Amino acid sequence: MKYFLISDNVDTLAGMRLVGVRGVVVHSQEEVKAALEKACADPDVGLVLITDKLVARCSELVFSYKLTRKRPLIVEMPDRHSDQTPGDSIRRYISEVVGVKI
Repeated sequence: MKYFLISDNVDTLAGMRLVGVRGVVVHSQEEVKAALEKACADPDVGLVLITDKLVARCSELVFSYKLTRKRPLIVEMPDRHSDQTPGDSIRRYISEVVGVKI
C-alpha cells in the first residue's frame, strides 16, 4: 500500500517526499479533481493525504469521493500552514460522526 499526497504548498510535499510519499501540488478545484482521479486510478495507492486548506476549498468534491469510493482512504491532514491544530480536525470528525461535542 502506498501513500499519495495532494498539497497546496511545496513545503509539505518536499517533507513527505523525504519519507517516500509521492504527491502533487495543486491550487484549483479542477487540479484537485485531477489529482484525486490519478490517485484513485492507481491500484497501489491505499491512502490519500490531502491538506486541510484544500479540503476547505473543495469540500464538496472531496467528500463526494470519500462517500462514493471504497479505495483509497482519503484523510485530511494539517500542515505547518494550517489555521488549526491536528486535534481540531479529529474533534470535528468525532462531532460530525457521533454527534457529541468534545
